[in-house]
Amino acid sequence: MNKNIANSVHLADFPKYDERLIDKNLEECMLLAQQISSMILALRRKAEKKVRQPLLKAVVPANDAKTFDQIQYVSDLIRNEVNIKELEILPPNVEMENLVKRIKPNFKTLGKRYGKLMKEIVKAFETFNSRQISEIEKTEAYKFVLPQGEKIEIESSDYEIITEDMPGWLVSNEGNLTVALDVEVTPELEREGIARELVNRIQNIRKSSGYEIIDRIIIEIECSDEIAAAIKEFSEYISNQVLANSLTFAKTLTDAEELNFEDYIVKVKVRKV
Repeated sequence: MNKNIANSVHLADFPKYDERLIDKNLEECMLLAQQISSMILALRRKAEKKVRQPLLKAVVPANDAKTFDQIQYVSDLIRNEVNIKELEILPPNVEMENLVKRIKPNFKTLGKRYGKLMKEIVKAFETFNSRQISEIEKTEAYKFVLPQGEKIEIESSDYEIITEDMPGWLVSNEGNLTVALDVEVTPELEREGIARELVNRIQNIRKSSGYEIIDRIIIEIECSDEIAAAIKEFSEYISNQVLANSLTFAKTLTDAEELNFEDYIVKVKVRKV
């Protein structure tokens, strides 16, 4: 047999894993990070806010102390992934202001156990207040008594908790997780979004021009005064990101790339140093 083939990694024995080295808590943290990030990104799409547009804040209420610590551990990862300035994690004993929750019974699971009592159970669900709903979320088996005296026990599969949107916010629920996202774009955030979008477009110009990753460039821009103000504010950030030695503005540019930003047009001329 050829010596090189004999030493191939494809013919090597696969190493045995050591279960003691598996960090279950870290796996749970990363699963939470993935789920929360996906929920926030879905809310962004719903609000038609591109990921390059920074948003101010998202809030995640934690149902228990363990979940609170786990989300805290991966909070920076989530913030960077979804481009928000702040991720507020609420401890299990703190309610988010203005957060309106409703609870709906699962007729399929409850009907099998309580059948004829379903009308009374539905009425009981309609009377649950925010404090009771929060308690239900944190309890594996929640017990209550109907007015007629019958004892009822419900588990997580017996209900669905819905959180209603608040003014300026969008809210999402998945299982025991709730995420609220502030979708209001302030003028400051809008200017930063313009800068980030411009960085992306200039990087594409670099790529299509066949520039090497270390090549330095010179940038000239023709745009409205409003857009110019935003670019000037973040000129250092833009220049650092795209390796620009200079970034200047011109009243009129010829042979420039015309970039359509939906609400405005920016002309950009990029030259290698």
